[in-house]
Amino acid sequence: MKTRKIKDRIYWVGSVDWDRRLFDALIPLPDGTSYNAYLIEGSERTALLDSVDPPMAGELLSKLEGVPRIDYIVSHHAEQDHSGTIPLILKKYPAAKLITTPKAKGMLIDLLRLPDESFITVEDGETISLGDKTLKFIHTPWVHWPETMVTWLEEDRILFSCDFFGSHIATSDLYVTDEKLVYGPAKRYFAEIMMPFRNVIEKNLEKLAPYDIAMIAPSHGQIYPRPAFIIEAYREWVLGPPRNRVILPYVSMHESTKQMVDYLVSALVERDVGVEQFNLEATDLGKLAMALVDAATIVIGTPTVLAGPHPYAAHAAFLANALRPKTKFLSIIGSYGWGGKTLETLAGMTANLKAELIDPVLCKGVPSEEDFKALDNLAAAIAEKHKEHNFI
Repeated sequence: MKTRKIKDRIYWVGSVDWDRRLFDALIPLPDGTSYNAYLIEGSERTALLDSVDPPMAGELLSKLEGVPRIDYIVSHHAEQDHSGTIPLILKKYPAAKLITTPKAKGMLIDLLRLPDESFITVEDGETISLGDKTLKFIHTPWVHWPETMVTWLEEDRILFSCDFFGSHIATSDLYVTDEKLVYGPAKRYFAEIMMPFRNVIEKNLEKLAPYDIAMIAPSHGQIYPRPAFIIEAYREWVLGPPRNRVILPYVSMHESTKQMVDYLVSALVERDVGVEQFNLEATDLGKLAMALVDAATIVIGTPTVLAGPHPYAAHAAFLANALRPKTKFLSIIGSYGWGGKTLETLAGMTANLKAELIDPVLCKGVPSEEDFKALDNLAAAIAEKHKEHNFI
């Protein structure tokens, strides 16, 4: 894909990775992704904002073939999908200076072995002039690493936001033309990458509020010509109350836990509580992460294996604990054969949630009528908790 003009002397020079299906050997990419780099030509100096993932380096370098000089390379974030091609850019433009935060400098030296003399570090709010265009650097720590920043192009009112407001999506459309279509990938991206840092992201949203942003250009996904769309989505995901919804990740070995899951789902629906269940044998964990963004309650369904939870259930608990959603309530259901410490193990694995534990239901063998009554009580308790908090 060729260089694409955004505005006068502002260009997209990134790459679209149509075929990538896994990120960080962890995150599913059902829609591929892009690595967005931007070239800004001022009347006196030229700046390149970010680079691309090293396997796509050839595409970036080919787009820069007709660019005689780059004075500055701005590195918003040290992770290699943004920074990995910077050594090749510095080799092509040895006089260029690498602009980054003081914390990112050390990280880039560690990750890329770049020489100290290549760097210019900028403080929060510092500016650099390209002549008739001014770059202002705004520190946004923990979006999603501690060293990150964004760049505000003052004259054109464009926010180059790096991972902030991004989405993993491969498309030929440079701009968001269908907000409904991009909402899902953007929410998945938030859930998988940003959600653990909700409290800090809230502060960074406040920090950006005074800026009259005309366009947001992230480092993954499409450019937002209507920034209010993604800013308001982030406000809802970060600050909005949980919804009247139960997320139920489960695994079942001999159908006993599955019977309990089916019964509980029905009991919750009868009480006007929404439910999303995820069979962990075949679940896209990105979809589970998305569901966790809004859910008021998590119920983990698991058999007991070797005196503890099934590994798939433990994985789901680990994921929820790491992502730190705004979930308010937690419970556990499942079956066991002779005993174990499933409850203690899962409770210990979910301490980050700071959620109230509602009485779990574990049965010995196949669930009995008494066990089904206990599931009715669990459904009633969840419904009551949701009503007390006015979750809708």
